Formats: sequence, structure tokens, C-alpha cells
Amino acid sequence: MTDVHTASAAHPASGVLSRIFATGQDAAPGDGHEQVVLCHDRSTGLKAIIAIHSTALGPALGGTRFHQYDSEEEALEDALRLSRGMSYKNALAGLDLGGGKAVIIGNPAPGAEGGDKNEAMLRAYGRFVESLQGRYVTACDVGTYVQDMDVVARETRFVTGRSPEYGGAGDSSVLTAFGVFQGMRASAKARWGQPTLRGKRVGVAGVGKVGHYLVGHLVADGATVVVTDVSEAAVNRVRAAHPEVEVAGDTAALLQSGLDVYAPCALGGALDDATVAVLGAAGTAVVCGAANNQLAHAGVEKDLADRGILYAPDYLVNSGGVIQVADEIEGFNFERAKNKATKIFDTTLEIFTRAAADGVPPAVAADRLAEKRMREVSALRSILLPGARRS
Repeated sequence: MTDVHTASAAHPASGVLSRIFATGQDAAPGDGHEQVVLCHDRSTGLKAIIAIHSTALGPALGGTRFHQYDSEEEALEDALRLSRGMSYKNALAGLDLGGGKAVIIGNPAPGAEGGDKNEAMLRAYGRFVESLQGRYVTACDVGTYVQDMDVVARETRFVTGRSPEYGGAGDSSVLTAFGVFQGMRASAKARWGQPTLRGKRVGVAGVGKVGHYLVGHLVADGATVVVTDVSEAAVNRVRAAHPEVEVAGDTAALLQSGLDVYAPCALGGALDDATVAVLGAAGTAVVCGAANNQLAHAGVEKDLADRGILYAPDYLVNSGGVIQVADEIEGFNFERAKNKATKIFDTTLEIFTRAAADGVPPAVAADRLAEKRMREVSALRSILLPGARRS
């Protein structure tokens, strides 16, 4: 990890300490983290960052991303952005959970395949999670799977998203995709008057863990689906299941293929100035996808609105996965979790209604509603319970 003083001096407006403590003049709303833990185990090669953004609503819940970052600074930035997003996601989902996220730096492929992931590393990571004594509860994210969480759980109690044979919920991508589909149905109702994608052309960029399930929902609903992915295997899996699906050579080709709806379902930052310009020129009406942190920078949400593109905030519509793994904490029941994820449809419509009433983009309306819940529920701590100490 680059020394924090050096990083701050080199980037005074967005240095490490100002991002964590939100001390800089350019600190964005929601910046400022309760705790950031740097985890290093030389014997296994583990380099991990656990970022706890907020415990206003309860223990911080968020997945562990295993990714080959270009630098430790990039990994830290990702952890900070993702953990903040989890605070807002859990708040809008109605969960009594705060926001946190962890990243492990390295090649997520197993060691036997030339990657960095192995049992010892995952167990070392689990011990760092355990050391936080429940302030952070981890789960799967990009680069980690339920089998990995089973290994992590051998060292910590504070892990969810485990395999069914260990009493877990299994693959959280199932309800993540279902929730995105509910958000897309709500977007369709807001834009075209009917909660269906039938007859619409929907482009899905990224058909991995979540995207391929989303394609299934869209095909069943009668949409024309176009997909792209950097992984040929992922595309082939979708085509095998749904031969009618069209394939674009890359994201640039997908964006220009006459879409009614664009669904970014890969990594973050998918919506930048250039992409929004292309979507506007192509007449795309809705953006609703599973990827986290889709807005590349502040102001993109306004650009989308100015171009008449309805944006369904990512942390709202992709919350089905966290609803699923949160349900596991109390003893998993799939139907109960699915019923909660179904409510993403209603919340999305509420956000669109609030945005229109306040004259702001949906992303701003979603932020305001999440912040309101965090503020109001955390204020309940002022009511002292018998035998409890004030916090």
C-alpha cells in the first residue's frame, strides 16, 4: 500500500485521507468512512482492504471483490466507492444493515489455473473479517463464489452467501437478476405505460454471474435481447440457452444497435460522457442494469436526464442479491427473500415519482430517500434501552 501521506500529497483534492475522512473541499456527498482496514498476510500473499462506510442501520454488509487491480490506490478507491454504495443499497432495500465492502488484490483464478486464489489466502482473509467482531459481514462479489465463502467461513462467523449444503442461500446472482428485472419493469411502466419489456430491444453488456439470468427473464417477457461480453464462454452459454439472442461484437457496437433499454451488467463506470452521448444519439430511452457504480463521475446522472434517458439507480435495482444474503443471516427462506426483492418494482416507481416531483434526476431522489432512512433510524439510538450503554 502506498504511504497515505505520499498519496495525499500527490492528489490533494482526492487523496486517501480526504476520501476516507471527507476532509477535502471536493469531498462528495456520502464520502467519509467509519473504518478502513488494510489486511496483509505475507505467508499467503493476501492483500485486502475492508471498507466500512456506515453502521447507522446495523452491521456493515457487503461482498468481497477479488480483482487484479492496476495499483493499490485503485483497489482502495474501488473499496471506498463500493462500500458507500452498499450503505445506500441496504438502506433503500429496507434492511437493518449498514454498508461495507472488501477487495482482495490479485488474480481471482485458482492457483491451479495460474491465479492467486487458494484456501490459505481465503482463510487468512476470514481471520481479518473475524477480527472486526461483526462490524462487517462479508459475502460474494465479482471474483468470489459461494464455495469461497464456505472456505472463508471456516475462520469467521460473519459471512453469508454460503452454499445450500451449509445452510446458505447459494448463488445470490439469482435474486440480483430478478431484482434488476423488476426495476426494468418499473422503468418500462414509467416510460411506456406498461410494466413489460415485450417488443422492446434490450442490450445487456456483461452476461456473467448476473447478466445471463437477466437475459432469461427478458426473453421470457418477450423482449428482443442483444448481448456482449469479453468472455466468449459467457456469450456461448447464453446462446446455448437462448438461441434467439443476438450478439454484438463489443459494447460500442451494442450501444449503436438501436436499443430501447441498455443494461450495463459488468464492472462500474459504464456510464461516462461519451457513452451517454452515444445512447442519446441512438435514441435509447432507459438505462437499467446490474453493475455497481455505473456513473463514472458526478454530473452523469443530470446528463442522462437532460437527454431524456430514464436512469434506474444501480444500487436500487441490483439490491436483490444483498436481500438474498441478508435473509440468510436469519435462516434462509427463498420465497421470503424473493418477495422482498419483488418490492424493488414499487421502490423504483417511488423514486421516479419523487424525482419528477422534486425536479431532480432519479439518482438524486434515491440518494435523498436512502439518506433520510439512515438519518431517521440511526437517531433511534438516542432512546436508551434498559441495561444498554449509550453509543
